[in-house]
Amino acid sequence: MILIADDDIAITRALKIILERNEYEVMTVDNPKSVIDVVRGHDSVDLVMMDMNYSRATDGEEGLTLLRQVKVFRPDVPVILMTAWGNIDLAVRGMRMGAFDFITKPWDNIVLMERVRLAFEMSQKMPQSSENNGEDNVLPPYIIGKSQALIDVLSTIKHVAPTNAPVLITGESGTGKELIAQALHDNSKRHGKPFVKVNLGGISSTLFESEMFGHVKGAFTDAKADRKGRFEMAEGGTIFLDEIGELDMASQVKLLRVLQDQTYEVLGDSQTRRADVRVVCATNANLQEMVRQHTFREDLFYRINLVHVKLPALRERTEDIPLLVKHFTDKPVMASAISHLKTLPYPGNIRELKNLVERTTIMSHNETLTTDDFIAASAQTNVATTANGTTKQNPVNGFSIPSGATLEEIERVTIEAVMAKHHGNLSLVAKELGISRGALYRKLEKHGLS
Repeated sequence: MILIADDDIAITRALKIILERNEYEVMTVDNPKSVIDVVRGHDSVDLVMMDMNYSRATDGEEGLTLLRQVKVFRPDVPVILMTAWGNIDLAVRGMRMGAFDFITKPWDNIVLMERVRLAFEMSQKMPQSSENNGEDNVLPPYIIGKSQALIDVLSTIKHVAPTNAPVLITGESGTGKELIAQALHDNSKRHGKPFVKVNLGGISSTLFESEMFGHVKGAFTDAKADRKGRFEMAEGGTIFLDEIGELDMASQVKLLRVLQDQTYEVLGDSQTRRADVRVVCATNANLQEMVRQHTFREDLFYRINLVHVKLPALRERTEDIPLLVKHFTDKPVMASAISHLKTLPYPGNIRELKNLVERTTIMSHNETLTTDDFIAASAQTNVATTANGTTKQNPVNGFSIPSGATLEEIERVTIEAVMAKHHGNLSLVAKELGISRGALYRKLEKHGLS
């Protein structure tokens, strides 16, 4: 049953009609006390849709207090807040306190019903425990490993893939965020539709609307032909927004509008189009810290972060290294060499391991790869690691990493080494490190490098 709470009778009647037409059982109330009475007295309440104000006050504190009370008595019941566009900051406060989602008044009926269906899907499908032996998870052929850390990720994917829930994938560079996004799409109801990948770090703010929403001929000076945007390309399928943390504030607002209303306009065309697209985002940035620093919109953060999947670093799943090595090379590898590979820090994670294994395979003349083969191949990179875990002096740029160095120290020294190699050419540095220029700028600032 869905409980609707609003002191405006026109609102409750309209919602009741829409929901009952979609075969939901509905109960309506018009004050906070009745909400608590129903929640405490009816175990059949599966969803609460509630307004934020019930008197002359418009600050929303009544709604926030009511939300706290509902969560005390029924923490398992999802709550959708109803608010005007001007009060989205208030709705974001509610989501911090545990609200499932918010809709704005006046609402779009299609968007409304999708949010309701999603609330029911997520409350039924989210895993109750991370304990899993992996027997129920079928690994896609492109995801390699059997560690518990990876199995926990796949368990979450299995439960949320069939829904339309937006997913935020986080993790260090090289941990396989794009592969996890692909797995989400391949195991969803949209698997026969397009999977469109967008690197937001490579799109300037001036081109954002054209790239994402498309343009018609003559929309601006260089628009010599119509162009499809990425959302239109992904229609019916999944759009993967990589490096979401690279978006500037103006572009964040434009993206939020699409995610909120599921509509967009092509540049040069006044017709509003609907976006039937599932959104999966990824970043190696700390978005919560960016929200605190006011460089990432909090309302956008909550809109993309309904389900959070954090990928483990390779050093947190070293038991998967033998399987990964076997996947990356056809040559046999000595057990001692595998043991050596398990001791390396891998700031570049799986991508770094893949490069090392493939380079060693090419360089080695032995039929079976040995520890010395991997050390020799490492010596060709900016930072060469010895068999006992220390780092040899780099003959090219003179940088070295001491034994026992922290990940932060490894990252700083690695960046310095690559900067020296490319004589400060940031484009080449970012390319070799496998990150965007924006991410490189943040790391340079973090480590005090110029």
